[in-house]
Amino acid sequence: MGQPDLRPLLEPVVTASGCDLEDLVVSLAGKRRRVELVIDRDGGVNLDLIAEVSRAASQALDAGDVGDAPYILEVTSPGIDRPLTQPRHWRRNVGRLVDVELADGATITGRIRSVEEGADGSVTVEDDGDQRDISFAQIARGRVQVEFKRPEEEN
Repeated sequence: MGQPDLRPLLEPVVTASGCDLEDLVVSLAGKRRRVELVIDRDGGVNLDLIAEVSRAASQALDAGDVGDAPYILEVTSPGIDRPLTQPRHWRRNVGRLVDVELADGATITGRIRSVEEGADGSVTVEDDGDQRDISFAQIARGRVQVEFKRPEEEN
């Protein structure tokens, strides 16, 4: 017996909180289901928001037709190692250092300076003082690099 599709039940709850549902994973954890919601929004999420979404999602699951198996609910924010796959991911990381793998196999490491969303969207990455506009169509994948001290924090 398959797992019910919980996205139609939970996505409106997350959206109502002003967040995007970045990922929803339902897995088995013994006799229980583990429901993991990964949420994000411009400006990031804090523990109060995670608690708010957790309460609302729990109420929706309790009231919804999701089967009889008990569940464990986890609400979290994306990790630093999450791939940048949507224009909003790039926008939320302006100023951060990223590795950009292009469709042609080339790799660029630089700091995100700006993002243009839309049909012909692009990201501007600064690499050694040179700024380069890269269309999202050219990007195979992107990932934020971990930095312990960003340049604007040095003083």
